[in-house]
Amino acid sequence: MESPGPGEASRLRAQPAPRLYRTATPQASPEPEGSVATWSISPGRAYGAVAVLCYINLLNYMNWFIIAGVLLDIQKHFHIGDAEAGLLQTVFISGLLLAAPLFGYLGDRYSRKATLSIGIVLWSSGSLSGSFLPGQCSWLFFLSRGVVGVGVASYSTIAPTIIGDLFVKDQRTWVLSLFYIFIPVGSGLGYVLASAVTTATGDWHWAFRIMPCLEAVALVLLILLVPDPPRGAAEEQSETGGPRTSWCEDVRYLGTNWSFVWSTLGVTAMAFVTGALGFWAPKFLYHTRVLQGLQSPCHQEPCDSPDSLIFGALTVVTGIVGVLIGAEMARRFKKLTPRAEPLVCAGSMLAAAPCLYLAIVLAQKTIVAFYVFLALGELFLSFNWAIIADILLSVVMPSRRGTAEALQITVSHILGDAGSPYLTGLVSSALQEAHVDSSLWLFRSLQYSFFICIFVNVLGGACFLVTALCMERDLPQAPATEESWEHRG
Repeated sequence: MESPGPGEASRLRAQPAPRLYRTATPQASPEPEGSVATWSISPGRAYGAVAVLCYINLLNYMNWFIIAGVLLDIQKHFHIGDAEAGLLQTVFISGLLLAAPLFGYLGDRYSRKATLSIGIVLWSSGSLSGSFLPGQCSWLFFLSRGVVGVGVASYSTIAPTIIGDLFVKDQRTWVLSLFYIFIPVGSGLGYVLASAVTTATGDWHWAFRIMPCLEAVALVLLILLVPDPPRGAAEEQSETGGPRTSWCEDVRYLGTNWSFVWSTLGVTAMAFVTGALGFWAPKFLYHTRVLQGLQSPCHQEPCDSPDSLIFGALTVVTGIVGVLIGAEMARRFKKLTPRAEPLVCAGSMLAAAPCLYLAIVLAQKTIVAFYVFLALGELFLSFNWAIIADILLSVVMPSRRGTAEALQITVSHILGDAGSPYLTGLVSSALQEAHVDSSLWLFRSLQYSFFICIFVNVLGGACFLVTALCMERDLPQAPATEESWEHRG
């Protein structure tokens, strides 16, 4: 998209600063042709909508990692090894990434509430049906995880764009921080719910049967309380104010927006690391306990281990603290430089790398050291959740944000957490086959495969540094931001 010319830029500067909410104008006289139609919403309803979207985001990410919380039980029930178990997450994310472009297209053009409702029904149905499958139908369980991924794609793609149309500037940053807190919180609670329900019932299937009940409540709240604002409503822009571009034109525009491209690659590296660690860490801790003689090997389900609960609680706490710290750092540094957001992301990624390395290396000696350095690594990675979304909303115009979210999700999952659990499991299985079957090599096989994550984590930090070089140039290309970065604080 071309930058506005001098005349257009002056008109943009002449506009009043955008407000948090759109307010209704008097209806006594008709608006002149070509003016922007007003749209209003009360603060209470706006924040109520955010509360509902946060609740659904919590359930969304609980679905991502509920598998990891009972992975040993699932492997024994369906008789699958590490490579096949890693493929479960790959199938889930493959369904998500294949559906994301479609939902991005629909989200930019049709009712976002209707699209989100369809997604919730899909992922609830897939989760519930998978809980009734016998052990010999593992392929159907894989298929059900793919259906869950398709449903999740609608929410991950569209929900942030609704928030972007309700809030602007610092308010948007903080609301996005609240929204993205529920990524690590939901991920952690996925482990906790799976482990707690399995312990209480003695049957891991019930973890997958409770979730659809919570999602039915979410669907009702979405229909009743969440509005579908016009695209660009909070930024004095009309979704019908210009010609409707095609999907190919939207993609070409995004391909030339280098801040979007490089930040997407940074997100991809982050997804690779969190996907592999999140999926395999509880099992790695189980092998660590067996190696140290703290726990006996599990030969039949359910496999009772405290690590899913501990790891889940750790993810929740570090996620909440990390998202808040990251958002506050970005907000403060934006007053000094327009490159603050990608610089915070780069710094946190590079700081996480040595912490994760020390956690993996010291695990054999002491589980306490593993948890301490893992907590630090997760804390640094959690800095980025809200900041990444704010970068996208800052450099992409409102009418193309759904497509941008979809492309970012697709790329980050194809090259990130769609393959990292499977790659980790594949390397682990290969190392186990090459050595004698022992507790030591069951531990070392996962330990060595985790070193891939450290390398990818450093690459992600480099991608965000490149994003910082492009950020200031790309900001004026997005009418959603104001004419210069100084006005955003």
